Amino acid sequence: MKDEESGNRLGSYLRARRELISPAQAGIPPGGNRRVPGLRREEVALLAGISPDYYLRLERGRDKNPSPQVLESLARVLRLDDVERTYLLGLTAARPRAPRRKRPEHVPARVHQLLAHLQIPAFVEGRAFDVLASNPMAVALSPRLRPGQNRLRSLFLDPEEQAFHQEWAKAAASFVAALRTTIGDDTDDPRFVELVGELALSSQRFRTLWARHDVRNLDGGTTTVHHPIVGELRLHRDKLPIDDVILVVYYPDKDSDSDEKLELLAAISQTEPADTAHSRPADARPAPANTLTNTGLPAVEPERPRHDVRHPRTASAPGQ
Repeated sequence: MKDEESGNRLGSYLRARRELISPAQAGIPPGGNRRVPGLRREEVALLAGISPDYYLRLERGRDKNPSPQVLESLARVLRLDDVERTYLLGLTAARPRAPRRKRPEHVPARVHQLLAHLQIPAFVEGRAFDVLASNPMAVALSPRLRPGQNRLRSLFLDPEEQAFHQEWAKAAASFVAALRTTIGDDTDDPRFVELVGELALSSQRFRTLWARHDVRNLDGGTTTVHHPIVGELRLHRDKLPIDDVILVVYYPDKDSDSDEKLELLAAISQTEPADTAHSRPADARPAPANTLTNTGLPAVEPERPRHDVRHPRTASAPGQ
């Protein structure tokens, strides 16, 4: 988090975003001997209607309090969406941050009760994507959803998690952008510093995505995953805020192929530990018929895990 620690978050963000805009996107004729990716500083200044010297001061952190009008112009030139524009407006020094005492993330007792009653994969995550609590179906879906795991760390450092996601690259980008949005002003939070530092040292892909300064809200969506026992699952994901934590649920379309596979996974998880189910070889024989007599489902031939992901390594995300 070197750029955040330097105190020049606005300049770092402007520089990262202008490097992602091509001259063609900005309406600048091609040609010339360009030595930098994206737009030059003077081109951004010209398109935004400000002087090159003033824009240089912004990028170098010499002026940390530009007017909203200037920021709106820069947002237009840099083609920022609503989330990115809001993030840019929040980077100025106009709003002094009141010191606040960090408190441990806590899962309310009623949420533990809710998890126990849900028959679909459900878990609770914290602001840094730490898994704080989960139900048996979540662990049956993925052992990386066990309490104590970190979803972003698994996504970038665990090959099994990378093979789990059909669109791993999209999920990884979404998770990193969501993490930067979540961090906001809390650049000195020890948990964020620790997590970003570990991933930056361990994953080239994370370093590349982090340097882009993408910001995104990681909300609900639909994702496809590859379970090592029941095969491909198409699941919807919803995130529900509860106090200071987030309840995440995964569920399929009713009466779909994924719905039947999830019921099969539930039956398997009730007859053997989740870790055993996940570690069983993909070409192993299915569970004996008498363990599935109450499911009403036909036998499903296990699939081999797919590993068609590009890994150099968390979205997504909203893959995630």
